[in-house]
Amino acid sequence: MKPKTKTRFRDATTVANPLEQFAITRYADLSVAGADAAFTNASLFMLIALGVILTFFWVGTRNAALVPGRWQAALESLTGFITDMVDENIGPKGRAFVPFIFSLFIFILTANMIGLFPFSFTVTSHLAVTFAFAAFIFLICVIVGIAKHGLHFFSLFVPANTPAVLLLLIVPIELISFLSRPLTLSIRLFANMTAGHILLKVFAGFVISLGAAGGILTAISPLPFLMTVAFYGLELIVAVVQAYVFALLTCIYLNDSINLHH
Repeated sequence: MKPKTKTRFRDATTVANPLEQFAITRYADLSVAGADAAFTNASLFMLIALGVILTFFWVGTRNAALVPGRWQAALESLTGFITDMVDENIGPKGRAFVPFIFSLFIFILTANMIGLFPFSFTVTSHLAVTFAFAAFIFLICVIVGIAKHGLHFFSLFVPANTPAVLLLLIVPIELISFLSRPLTLSIRLFANMTAGHILLKVFAGFVISLGAAGGILTAISPLPFLMTVAFYGLELIVAVVQAYVFALLTCIYLNDSINLHH
């Protein structure tokens, strides 16, 4: 009986591969100007996230009233939350970027939440997606900074009251810190979402494996199940926090470009 039990246990753990959930599946091979633009599961779940957002806006605004209903109140609260974030971190000059910050926040939040459903796909767990967002934000910050301040924008790399003898050390550090923003911004979101989903899949795999093993192992299977529930709750919090952090850091980077603080 022991070899049979070990076989069932081994087979169950083989099925529960925690990395399978990140695999890219190609649904249609497409090419745009010679570049690979295949329609994949990542593309599909981005469209699903967009559909959820549009539905939320439609439901929240279709019966707009002076006394808001449940969905209208939720939409107005979310909009007010992002507006307050922009006012606090950028100031009045940042009001023009509220739609941009709001779009980033709501899309990342929706994509993160969709990824928590069974058999779904988390687009923010792929570095290519998060880096595309971060690189676009970085480009906007540079363009806004140069458009508003001209060449004076580069004084951002020279902190105020820095002794001349330290400039050769401080300026390269500031420049490297500035250029690393897209990398750190993208990796933070990617790493948190990936790590959380791996933990969820591992503990869920333990539940299946112990249940299939039989005997005393089945008796202790509720323990990893409880851990899975706990990690799911934690991952739900992480999904919200990471969307908030991404939007907050975008505000901080835009503040440097708009107000040129040292």
